[in-house]
Amino acid sequence: MNVTLIALGASTAAFRGLGALGVRRFATWRDSAAHGMAAMLLLTASAHFVPPSVTVMPTHADMVAMVPPQLPYPELLVYATGVLELAGAAGLVWPRTRRSAAACLALLFVLMFPANAYAALNEVPLAGDPATPLVPRLLEQLLYIGLMGWVAWPRGLAAKPAPKAAAAERA
Repeated sequence: MNVTLIALGASTAAFRGLGALGVRRFATWRDSAAHGMAAMLLLTASAHFVPPSVTVMPTHADMVAMVPPQLPYPELLVYATGVLELAGAAGLVWPRTRRSAAACLALLFVLMFPANAYAALNEVPLAGDPATPLVPRLLEQLLYIGLMGWVAWPRGLAAKPAPKAAAAERA
């Protein structure tokens, strides 16, 4: 199984377990999932900065190899996406910034998918492991995008009417 999915699932479950023990920050699955995604992003973002001498996990060079050749400055793009993942992780843990961070991360996951597709279709290895096929990569990206939608819009996309507007509609 994919290490990032294990990190996401295990950290979300651990946070929810803390919530069950009374830690209010993790009182709901939604809050726990936001923190679980933040933990996973710390893991994935670290790969954007790991030097080639480290072989246990994906390295910066692995990430650069995933960038489609049509895109300019692949090394800079890898550093930038790593920084954006770290910023998104930080944003997810603060309730005031959670919605914005989740929306921005969903967009980032969409924008990074071409690199995943390129890596799958061109069999770019990651940390010496064979390339992950396209369909599992797509499903994983859709999971992350969906999770960010669930975190960002807990009541769906429709906004609740303001109390005065709701009272005026009943009158």
